Amino acid sequence: MITFPNAKINLGLNIVSKREDGYHNIESCFYPIPWQDSLEVIEAASFGFYSYGLDIPGNSSTNLCIKAYELIRANHDIPPVEIHLLKNIPMGAGLGGGSADGAFTLKMLNNLFELGLSNSQLEAYALQLGSDCPFFIKNQPAIANGRGEQLETIALDLSGYYLVIHNPGIHVSTQEAYAGVKPQIPTTPIADIIHTPKNEWKEVLFNDFEASIFPNHPEIEQLKKEMYEAGASYASMTGSGSTVYGLFEEEIESDQWKSIKL
Repeated sequence: MITFPNAKINLGLNIVSKREDGYHNIESCFYPIPWQDSLEVIEAASFGFYSYGLDIPGNSSTNLCIKAYELIRANHDIPPVEIHLLKNIPMGAGLGGGSADGAFTLKMLNNLFELGLSNSQLEAYALQLGSDCPFFIKNQPAIANGRGEQLETIALDLSGYYLVIHNPGIHVSTQEAYAGVKPQIPTTPIADIIHTPKNEWKEVLFNDFEASIFPNHPEIEQLKKEMYEAGASYASMTGSGSTVYGLFEEEIESDQWKSIKL
C-alpha cells in the first residue's frame, strides 16, 4: 500500500498564551498543500524502516513513522511491516512533513489491517506523536487552537492561486523561535480574517514568529519582501520557519522558488 503525505502551510500564526505544561496556546489556519513525500507500508516477516531522498538527521528510531507503528502495535494485533519513505519535504521547515508522515502511517495501518479506527481515534493516536499530527488525519483546511490539536474544519479554497515556496536552508530551533515572542490575544480572530479578500491579508494576517526570527535572520525577511516585490497577494513565513511562501494569482517562473498550482 502506498500513499503520499503532503505538507501544510500556516495562514497566520498567533502565540496566544503560555501554558502551565510549558507549551504555548496558538491560533492558526492550517492549509494542506500538494508538496508530497511518498510512503509505502507492506506486511513483512520482520519490521524494517527505510528512508530515501532527503537525508533525515538524527536517530531513525525517533522517526514518527516508526512511532506510529509502535503505537498501533501496542494496542492492536498487527504483524510486522516494512515502511519505505521517500522524503521530498524539507525537515524543520515549518511545513509539517514529519507530522504528515506519522499521521499517514497511522491511516495506512488502519486501512491495511482493517482495524476500523474512526478519525477521532486516529487523531488521539496522532496527538501522541506531536501537536501538528492530528491535522493530517482529515487533512482539510482548519482553524487550529490549543497546541495545534484543537481543530475546526473550515470552508477555505485557494484553488486557482499559485503557491510559491522557498526554504533557504536555515535551521531555526524551537527555542530560538519562542525566545522573542510575547504571547497575546489577537484583536481579530484568524477565522474571521481568512474570509476577507486575499489582497487585504498583508495588513492583518501575521505570523508572530517573524518578529523574533527576522532580526536574527534578515535573509528570511528579505525573502518575504522579494515575494511581495514579485507580485504576491500575500506572503508569510510558515510555522516557526524558515520556509517562506507567497500566494500569486499568476504563475511565477524562478530557478530558486518552488511553484505549486493550488
